[in-house]
Amino acid sequence: MGQINILITGANGKMGHAVAAAVSGREDCRICAGIDINTKQYGDFPIFESFAALTEKPDVIIDFSNPALLSSLLDYCLVNGVPAVLATTGYDEAQLAAIHKAAETIPVFFSFNMSLGINLLVQLAKKAASILGGQFDIEIVEKHHNQKIDAPSGTALMLANAINETMGNSYHYVYDRHSKRQKREKTEIGMHAIRGGTIVGEHDIIFAGHDEVITLSHSAASKEVFAVGAVNAAVFLAAQKPGMYDMSALMTL
Repeated sequence: MGQINILITGANGKMGHAVAAAVSGREDCRICAGIDINTKQYGDFPIFESFAALTEKPDVIIDFSNPALLSSLLDYCLVNGVPAVLATTGYDEAQLAAIHKAAETIPVFFSFNMSLGINLLVQLAKKAASILGGQFDIEIVEKHHNQKIDAPSGTALMLANAINETMGNSYHYVYDRHSKRQKREKTEIGMHAIRGGTIVGEHDIIFAGHDEVITLSHSAASKEVFAVGAVNAAVFLAAQKPGMYDMSALMTL
């Protein structure tokens, strides 16, 4: 395949700009267009208000927009056979089901976090849980900027789910303790969300045992790490068959 044509949905958002910047230094792909309610152009590609206005079919779509756009995005991809890299967070259960259904027909790359480091953290957390689970209490603390809407973060849920699957799905999640006047249960995974300032994203997994604590941490210094991961995912996905893909596919290349 020659140069891959990428469409950005949410093109005028912070992540849309970051994706465009990440692509600008590459020769294997280019941004052919963007979709955004704000159609102000800032690069050498046009930005349209909707999929209906597109004048060129892309090879792959990178989505950093809003969950509300998912239905029209999947409709366009299914009708036109376009692979999609979904990097938006905050989907509900019905939307997640729609994503998995679409992957039966088109290639879909879906991850709550596009950072290679975070996805390594997932693997480390699974290994730690297999060794420490049952003996250590597990707590997850995530910190993000004050503009983030959803809580806990999709990444925190991804980490918790990976740990829980390793432990045979025997744990349950506790999101808030202020109303609970009881001791912590062994089968809890505590989830704590902090919002403030311009924190890009920090995640700590705490394994607290008797007289010892092990903490696995990841901190993102800029949004660029997510943009670079999404572009790498798009280049990979453009050549794949229908199915669900995530960052583990890139980690094994």
